[in-house]
Amino acid sequence: MHDEGVIKFTAEHEHRSLPVRRFGDLTCQLAAWREIMAKTGLVGQRGDLYGGAGYGNVSGRIGAPAAARGERAFLITGTQTGGTPCVGIDDFCVVTRYDYQFNRVSSFGAILPSSESMTHGAIYDLSPQIRFVLHGHSPVLWRQAQALRLPTTAAGVAYGTPQMAHEVQRLYQQTALAERRILSMAGHEDGIIVFGKSAEEAGQVLVTELARAYGRECAGQGVGLCSFAR
Repeated sequence: MHDEGVIKFTAEHEHRSLPVRRFGDLTCQLAAWREIMAKTGLVGQRGDLYGGAGYGNVSGRIGAPAAARGERAFLITGTQTGGTPCVGIDDFCVVTRYDYQFNRVSSFGAILPSSESMTHGAIYDLSPQIRFVLHGHSPVLWRQAQALRLPTTAAGVAYGTPQMAHEVQRLYQQTALAERRILSMAGHEDGIIVFGKSAEEAGQVLVTELARAYGRECAGQGVGLCSFAR
């Protein structure tokens, strides 16, 4: 049974609109990359995938880089917005705090935060230099993760949990995650996360690694015989 999109933490959420003056520019940056991801199938919603749930999300840090871990606030797409054709500010919310020990996320906005918010917070806690996180679903990258030597979370660790947050920290300490800026989620079907100092940096990592994965699939099937279908 797929549980894609199910919030697994306690959400302490204040329902109120986000001010465009404060969050409009960042919303547009994230919406632009989210549009690219949607057009390439990295974000979306299909009846034949993941139990029909929406998938994929994007976020960007707000506030001072040196904020304390667990309090590195970020703007993130809301829960189950993967299938929304064109996102706007009401499809985002602000996560202000996240607590692995108590499995709790505090947020405000017109919509509840993405079910992956705890994982986004864990990535921001890795370094104050990390300002953007993109999470997409890519079967080809997920299949080729081992061949591409992508840092990969343990298969028994589910998305959106404190265990995933700790697993991200482990990868940052024990693998080349800091340099690669991409990880595969073995326990989250097709799940891929990239991050960077800017949205462009994170997006470039995603596009580059996606091209490498397609290249390997093509080579494995013979020149001219590659298929980019799921």
